[in-house]
Amino acid sequence: MGNGNKAEMLIAICAVLTSVIALFVAWDQGRVMRAQQHGSVYPVLQVDGFVSSTSTRRSLGLRLSNSGVGPALIESVTLLEGGEPIDGFESHRESLPPGYDLSWSGATGRALAPDQMITPVEVAWPVEALSQDDFYEVAGEWDDLALEICYCSVFERCWKLRGIGTARAERVNRCERSDRDIFEELRTPAPSAGIETPEVE
Repeated sequence: MGNGNKAEMLIAICAVLTSVIALFVAWDQGRVMRAQQHGSVYPVLQVDGFVSSTSTRRSLGLRLSNSGVGPALIESVTLLEGGEPIDGFESHRESLPPGYDLSWSGATGRALAPDQMITPVEVAWPVEALSQDDFYEVAGEWDDLALEICYCSVFERCWKLRGIGTARAERVNRCERSDRDIFEELRTPAPSAGIETPEVE
């Protein structure tokens, strides 16, 4: 092989190596950019229970907040009791002492913005309607309740949060979108809401 052929071969090899390196750099930059994009819209949902007793009212409920940097697209919410799914709040609602006020806010299908907080459910009594001991007994009966929430980022990366308080979300491949909202179902009056219906003569 002549010197000319050797030089051409060396140039060809260098050209191939340069192309491979350029391709790797482009792929790596793309990967870094994608990671930056995902990180810039990373949602972090948190669920906290609260119990409050003041001079005028006693209340308990749940708060849902997004402490991340991107919107959380909530696809499904499941109510758990003892770690197992249950149909809804109905049985616990029926056992509540009378005289309460109930408020709720839908969660399923909501896009929760960064730093936004909602109260999906709150039950409150005037302080004179419920003694403190009875109130803490009611709060204890709700201690075993928790939520399982599946939510996604705008880039369709999804997580499942299970529990209340310190629970951390785990990555999942996708979320099954639910048409049901357990909090919206609270709009239906409960038989034991403490309001007596007058008899019609």
